[in-house]
Amino acid sequence: MPSNAEIIDHCQQWVLQVIVGLNFCPFAKSVVVNDSVCYQVVNEREMAACLMALSDEMKRLITNDTVETTLMIFPIGFESFEGYLDLVDIANALLIDEGHEGTFQLASFHPDYCFDGQPYDDAANYTNRSPYPILHIIREESLEKALASVLNPEDIPNRNIELAREKGLVKMQALLHSCLQST
Repeated sequence: MPSNAEIIDHCQQWVLQVIVGLNFCPFAKSVVVNDSVCYQVVNEREMAACLMALSDEMKRLITNDTVETTLMIFPIGFESFEGYLDLVDIANALLIDEGHEGTFQLASFHPDYCFDGQPYDDAANYTNRSPYPILHIIREESLEKALASVLNPEDIPNRNIELAREKGLVKMQALLHSCLQST
């Protein structure tokens, strides 16, 4: 099992090489350059402990505007994509229950991410594949500002899918694998 520092390094490399490098998120580069991304490793298997860590991080973000966004990394306990989807559903319910709807939203990434109805080996799945299971806490206000400066933001997901398919499965696999070799 990699150390927390290695896990964070793997995720930082993924953000740099995939998310920013392929421009999957056209506004990620500025938060990376401004060093306002927080990487939190949650070494818990129990759903309740993971949700508590998520809750604590959202509360911290409310009081700390120097951090723009947080990647909550779950290296253990959610290796199964189906089990991870349970975490995503409950985490979204928690966000609403704690009154953070409209303040934050969650994006989801997983090493075995597979869009509903798509074959597992479709390169398009790599738009949401990551080195570890991740819940990305995004500030909605910042997202709205960033989207206002992007032409046709509704086209971003389809553009990303097209790009991943153009790169091909082998290239996308190699790119994700290289992030795990960075330490």
